Amino acid sequence: MVTGASSGIGEATARELRRRGWEVVATARRADRLDALAAETGVEPVVADLTSPDDVARLTARVAEIGPVQALVNVAGGALGVESVEQGSEDDWRRMFETNVLATKDVIATLLPLLREGASADANGFVHADIVTVTSTAASVRYEGGAGYSAAKAAEAALVDVLRLELAGEPIRVTDIAPGLVHTPEFSKVRLRGDADAAERIYEDVDHPLVAGDIALVIAGTLELPGHVNLDKIVVRPIAQAAHYKLVRGPLEVRGPGERS
Repeated sequence: MVTGASSGIGEATARELRRRGWEVVATARRADRLDALAAETGVEPVVADLTSPDDVARLTARVAEIGPVQALVNVAGGALGVESVEQGSEDDWRRMFETNVLATKDVIATLLPLLREGASADANGFVHADIVTVTSTAASVRYEGGAGYSAAKAAEAALVDVLRLELAGEPIRVTDIAPGLVHTPEFSKVRLRGDADAAERIYEDVDHPLVAGDIALVIAGTLELPGHVNLDKIVVRPIAQAAHYKLVRGPLEVRGPGERS
């Protein structure tokens, strides 16, 4: 099952897993987007608002009807605003915590019994299931205007780390995938309240920023590793972003000895 599958990383992950032969339940709030994805790829669409406990219960019931679950990929979340701590909206902060943390918690809690039932053998016969959660490098690196999002993603990353400890002894892999700069059609635009020009400036002159399909490849590759191999945390950045605060704009070029950017 892939959450947040109506756009961005979630949609790209659903597409990539279907391309590799996985049966995929794709969930998100936007029915039209899910229906289009289903028509193109054959995913099973289930419309749900993951901040609604009733919707999560209905989603889980539907997934149980469809069949066993070998993997859960938590992508749903997002950022709202770039205001300071002093000026930030409590409603924005609350929404970010609900979508990034509480929704992830609720989906994992309700799906765990189905993951235990659905654990299956890999090519070597090792029986296992997977929980992959997409967090962010913002979970561990702070920056001005990012307090609300960083706090939410830090909490989500903590949830993942604790879950791995709590599931120790069971053949359930728990992985945190933390992307850096990823150019998707909606993430920055939503965060900047629809300002498309400002959103595009974030990626301006960056030589090959990551796109959603790159993260989807990492997720799919993680799921298809031998079942006894657990990647606890994967930080994924474009080569132009050496660190959260070190982003090179302009062409990437081989330099001579001693030259620096």
